[in-house]
Amino acid sequence: MAYDNKVRIIAGSLKGRRLEVMDLEGLRPTTERVRETVFNWLGAQVVGARVLDLFAGSGALGLEALSRGAAEVTLVEKDRDNAALLRQTLQSLPASVSGTATLQSGDALEYLKQLPQGPRFDLIFLDPPFKSDLLEPAVELIVSKDLLADGGRVYVEMGAAQHKVLLGLSQLRANTIGQCHFALYERSFF
Repeated sequence: MAYDNKVRIIAGSLKGRRLEVMDLEGLRPTTERVRETVFNWLGAQVVGARVLDLFAGSGALGLEALSRGAAEVTLVEKDRDNAALLRQTLQSLPASVSGTATLQSGDALEYLKQLPQGPRFDLIFLDPPFKSDLLEPAVELIVSKDLLADGGRVYVEMGAAQHKVLLGLSQLRANTIGQCHFALYERSFF
């Protein structure tokens, strides 16, 4: 399988590490500029966090969180070849990384459905393929199963033309860079 590209971890214990990116339809790693903005928004909230990178793709978001001090990162990836590449990446991480990272190979929505009810994650990254209809069902499952811990955040990335109201979440911050609209949310309590 061809690797067209590499993305770089921009800060923390893995700073400068390059992640191989497969040439897969719909796979577009979050750019360094967008990741830098998002992690500036999150600040110290990443340290010690339990993180879910639901549509992992390159793994850049989850591994950036791990690099910046997250305690646990779970990456979920459906494509078998890409999951195998992510597994190799995780196995090659240095022992000096303080947190743990695990990979769940399979469908993201099915993964959410099988999780027990109740708070599990401090930070959830949702970056499904832009042309998919996966964002709203993922948010619905996260909210209905109460998977976000108190004070937790959900990061969402979508196409610039796809602005959507996400029921059960309140937007905290948002920005658009190029064709990417991204926002940070918290759980709504009505």
